[in-house]
Amino acid sequence: MDLQDDPELQELGVAILSVAFDSPEEQAPAAQELGIRVPMLSDSDHSVSQSYGVLQWAVKSGEPGHTFVLVDQQGDVAWIQDYGAPENRGVMYVEPEEIAAEVRAALGK
Repeated sequence: MDLQDDPELQELGVAILSVAFDSPEEQAPAAQELGIRVPMLSDSDHSVSQSYGVLQWAVKSGEPGHTFVLVDQQGDVAWIQDYGAPENRGVMYVEPEEIAAEVRAALGK
């Protein structure tokens, strides 16, 4: 089960979206192939990635890695974690239960 279908995250009431440097036209085939149903934001000018500080873990191409950001209702970063960087385990996949636990803790629930 992935994040978009995780019952724990749904219970927490958080909205999930994907942010990538790719244009919407470039994102669409991958979204369809992978069954991604969450909104996908094109950050082609990198402004969103820069403003949330995720480029500190950018991969060699300069793109963000596997970074999760929880933004609270005031627009402030309540939690941020990059799992792809070598210093942060260097993993490509994180179990939804782990993400849900981190989000729950950050929300104080």
